Amino acid sequence: MNLSCPHRRLLRRAALLAVTAAVAMAGCGSVDGLGAGESAPSVSVQPRPEPLWPAWTSTSSETPGADAASHQPPPEPLEGLPKLGGGGLGTEDFRKVLRADPRMKPLADRGEIDRPGRAGLRPPLLTDLTGDGRPELLVAADTESGRSVLAVYTEHDGRVYPILLTAGKRVSVETLGSDLLVRSPCADGGEQAVRFHWDGVRMSTVSDTKNYKKTQGGADGSTPSPKATPTPTPTRTGSEEPSRSSDGQR
Repeated sequence: MNLSCPHRRLLRRAALLAVTAAVAMAGCGSVDGLGAGESAPSVSVQPRPEPLWPAWTSTSSETPGADAASHQPPPEPLEGLPKLGGGGLGTEDFRKVLRADPRMKPLADRGEIDRPGRAGLRPPLLTDLTGDGRPELLVAADTESGRSVLAVYTEHDGRVYPILLTAGKRVSVETLGSDLLVRSPCADGGEQAVRFHWDGVRMSTVSDTKNYKKTQGGADGSTPSPKATPTPTPTRTGSEEPSRSSDGQR
C-alpha cells in the first residue's frame, strides 16, 4: 500500500506531460497552415502614396499619369470606317484608319519607308498592348523636318479607337512587357524616354525620364557631339504635322 501512492503520482505526472506535449505539438502545427474550421486571413491592402503637404501636391494618389488621363474625355471611335469583322485590325487597311483620324489624315497617303533618314510611313505593326488578346495597330510616320509621329489604335465591338498620339525627333519605339517605351534624342545630347501603359481607356504616360549618355572627350579635352542620323533636305509640303499629344479621343 505504501508503494501505490508514489505509483499513482507518477502516472498522474506522465498523463499531464502527455497532454502538455500534445497541446504543444498542436500549436506548432498551426503555424504552417490552417487547421480544420479555420478561416483564411484577410488580404492586406497595399499601401498608396499619402501626400505630406497636400496643398503642394497636384498629382493623384493613383498610378503616375492616371490623374492627367482622368481629366480627358474617353476616346471616341473613328467615323467613316465600317465595323471590323472577326479579324480585327489585322484585316483593315491601315491607310483607311489614318484617313479616318483627322490628326493623321495629312500623313495617310505618304509612301512607305524601310529605313530611317527618309520621310514617309514606317511599316505598320500589330501587337497586343491592352491584354485582351487582340492586337493594336501601330503606325509611325517620319517627316521632312526630322520629327516622327506615332499613332496607336485599338478595336472594340468592331469600332476603331485612337488610344495614343505622340511625336518627337527621330523616335524609336520599344515594347516593355505590354507597355510602350518611346525614345527620342535631345538637342543637348541626352535622350528622353516616355513609357506608356494601357489604363483601361487609353495609353497613358507612367514615366517620362531624361538620360545622358557618357561620351569620351577628344584629344583636346572637348566632348564630341552625338552622331546624328542623316536626314534629307527639308521640302515644302501642304500638310501640317500633328502636335505632340499622349491622349486619344474615344
